[in-house]
Amino acid sequence: MNVKTRRDFLQQAALGAAAFLAYPPATVLGANDRIRVGMIGVGNRGQDLLQEVMSVHGTQLVAIADIYSRRRDEARKLAPGIETLDDHRRLLDRKDLDAIIVASPLHTHARHFLDVVSAGKDLYAEKTMTWSIPEAEQCLAAAKDSDRVVQIGLQFQSSGALADARSWVRGGLLGKVTQVESWMSRNTPHGHGQWVRPVPADCNPRNVNWSAFLNGRPDRPFDPYRLINWRLFWEFSGGNVTENMVHQIAWIMTALELPLPSAAYMSGGIFSEKDGREVPDTIAVTLDFPGDAVVTWQSTFSNSHFGLGERILGSDGTIEHGWEKSDMVNGEEGEFVRYSPEKINHPQAAALTGKTKDQDHMTNWIECIRTRKTPNASVEIGYRSAIAAHMANLAYRRRQRITLEDAKAVSPQF
Repeated sequence: MNVKTRRDFLQQAALGAAAFLAYPPATVLGANDRIRVGMIGVGNRGQDLLQEVMSVHGTQLVAIADIYSRRRDEARKLAPGIETLDDHRRLLDRKDLDAIIVASPLHTHARHFLDVVSAGKDLYAEKTMTWSIPEAEQCLAAAKDSDRVVQIGLQFQSSGALADARSWVRGGLLGKVTQVESWMSRNTPHGHGQWVRPVPADCNPRNVNWSAFLNGRPDRPFDPYRLINWRLFWEFSGGNVTENMVHQIAWIMTALELPLPSAAYMSGGIFSEKDGREVPDTIAVTLDFPGDAVVTWQSTFSNSHFGLGERILGSDGTIEHGWEKSDMVNGEEGEFVRYSPEKINHPQAAALTGKTKDQDHMTNWIECIRTRKTPNASVEIGYRSAIAAHMANLAYRRRQRITLEDAKAVSPQF
């Protein structure tokens, strides 16, 4: 197993910070200026974001970069006339781009994040913000040292339900919150594990920059299965915790204005489909927070009955948030958020149902590029939610409770 030291990561961050000097700040845009956007990574998720940004008024998708020729061809069909590149550095060399969307695999997020910010471009970075804790620290520092607008792809941060929950919490309707329960449930047909995708016939060394995909991982012969199914392996992924838990933990941390967790526990394993994956499909996470609060998150890939949701339990009331008859795969219809008072401590309070409308997450980013305001999913919540996710995974992989201090001292392991 190859291990990069904390010193290696910090040295890389220093080099990235120095690169700021090579790029002047992007021009401030007016309300009528067209925002010219590029993209790094246009796989399944990237193509969703590609179509989202093209639908935002006043934007123009100009160019994309991807290491796999198939993805470049697919992007060209979705957006005829765009330039397609095989190296993200060539994309960032373009002086006519105002902003970049990063939707590459998790283990390359930090590299692309740092390169985009260093190039003086505004950034939309898919969640989880980074693959490791040292990378999260690097990216947070780089963003704070710049004047770039950074939106993290934590779409729940733009939900009306979160706005309502924050209002109720700040209004004192919950009293003292000591526990939060959250969960996410999915299912797949027998014999077909979650996330397992077929390998296209053209996925070969001629059509893929394998070295760029590895991004510093130990060199080995081209492996098309790992390229397509990178979410199944620790060296490229954080599994279900960084794919799904991070959304809900960010929502909870924002609603309650929680700091970083003080400790994490995680149990579970590969129980649903033993298909060669390394990341667990059955999970129980416990996060301890300063101020006597504990947050739990449970997930299974063997049953979708209860979908996903959260319950914030306070001495004076409860907030419930979720999607009725939804498993997050087949859509998010029926979202609700509601408050129920604890009559023993809040006898005069009435039950409430959230009514605030969602904001469009991509539109919020584009508007903030114009106004230079902080977007809904700031780099700070990207950082805090990433740390929480990585603490949980470290606890699982070490089979022990891990504190924040211990987690920050651990060298990332491929």
